[in-house]
Amino acid sequence: MKAGKVLLLLTVFISGMTALAVEISASRLLETFFGASNIVWASLIGMTLIYLSIGYYLGGRIADRFPKESILYQITAWAGFGVGIMPFISKPVLGYAAQSFATYSLGLLLGSLVGVILLFSLPITLLGCVSPFAIRLSVRDLGSTGNVVGGIYALSTIGSIFGTFAPALIFIPNIGTRNTFVLFSLVLLFISLLGLFRTLGWGAVFYALMLPAILALAFVSARGVIRPAEGLIYEDESPYNYIQVIERGDTRYLLLNEGQAVQSVYNPNKIRTFGAWDYFLIIPFFNDPPYLSEDLDGLCIIGLGAGTISKQYTSIFGPIPIDGIEIDPKIVAVGRDFFEMNEPNLNVVIQDGRLFLTLNERKYDVIAIDAYRLPYIPFHLTTREFFLQVRERLSHEGVVAINVGRTDTDYRLVEALAGTMRSVFPSVYCIDVPDTFNSLVVATIQPTKEENLKANMEWMTHPILLDVAKKTWENLRPIPETDVVFTDDLAPVEQLTNSMIFRYLLKGE
Repeated sequence: MKAGKVLLLLTVFISGMTALAVEISASRLLETFFGASNIVWASLIGMTLIYLSIGYYLGGRIADRFPKESILYQITAWAGFGVGIMPFISKPVLGYAAQSFATYSLGLLLGSLVGVILLFSLPITLLGCVSPFAIRLSVRDLGSTGNVVGGIYALSTIGSIFGTFAPALIFIPNIGTRNTFVLFSLVLLFISLLGLFRTLGWGAVFYALMLPAILALAFVSARGVIRPAEGLIYEDESPYNYIQVIERGDTRYLLLNEGQAVQSVYNPNKIRTFGAWDYFLIIPFFNDPPYLSEDLDGLCIIGLGAGTISKQYTSIFGPIPIDGIEIDPKIVAVGRDFFEMNEPNLNVVIQDGRLFLTLNERKYDVIAIDAYRLPYIPFHLTTREFFLQVRERLSHEGVVAINVGRTDTDYRLVEALAGTMRSVFPSVYCIDVPDTFNSLVVATIQPTKEENLKANMEWMTHPILLDVAKKTWENLRPIPETDVVFTDDLAPVEQLTNSMIFRYLLKGE
């Protein structure tokens, strides 16, 4: 096979690889400011398909008018350059996005989102031009058209497969989102320059300047943080999250992705956090008789984070056996390094929470569920089938609680989770966490009454436990009857969450 043909096919492969690598990497770029919302994913995928469609059309038109290899390589060179500068020119726009989250400005939020997605339009559109252009250059007679078209699109798709998995599994966790953009940009620019010097000779010198320009941008920003924040002492990316640790005074906070919600809190001088974590301490006391410290045997935390709940339980109830389930190993490492998550009674398991319950046969007195892929609870942790598994893993007098998001007036998700849990457990309660957008939905294996909590306060000797119990009693919320039951087949967690967010942004309630 001639060198020119090999170079053309390699360009098709790398272009397909780069297009999907940009889409995957762009999702991580957006998640650091907009979160892991399915709206963000839908917008990104939809706009990518639109840009590729435009590119397919324009590529065919341009190839028919100017069927020259040099034109193709100029297109891919500009595409590579656009990919390389994307993370740098998007940074100020993403700054407005952070402001929109802080001020709940819908106009600024949507404007920032649209602005960032539009940044991807030029390189992805140009990458869409490659396959039809390569087909035009490769077809020599009509009898081989089908074979050529099939081969080109197959090669591009194989490249896309590599571009889907390599960023998520290899490059982003090891070199970061920004450098992943730069890497794929440099690879595409390099192959484009080979083609340009082959077809244009010294006329390709101008395009050769793109390589040092991208490298200079990467070098200048190499020591910069991805998203600045007051008190930032650590940031990193994992296959699941963009992670930040913030230190303010004596307290450290774990922030994930868009950073608008705190995932874990640690203060070496304080047990209480005044957040949802405190209220998980109270859930054993809905039973009658209550669990005393010496009776509590076995806690499972699904969504361990950096270990706030495990540290509180150990401090108040003693060294009870705790299984902490966390899907992200880098969050576990952060917990060890920055949050003193080193209790000898804590057994950390890096696994999906539902899979852990499926594989593990141990019984627990308490199961605490605090798992979020913000702004969503993973749907498979909200269904009747899941809570049936939870029930199988609870002891005879076990209790389970799940942290659920809401607004001041919109309790639809809370009520849906309560309805689902009522289909499995005889008694279900709702605790509104003061001054937050969180409620805990609590369920017990045995039939119980909310009056048990008030009666059981006399058993509480720890002052923090007693004070949180009083706050819990004051913030118990009646749960209306509902026919909504989430199942593995139908659990519209994302739809309800999106609706709550937009309602809050539009009406402030």
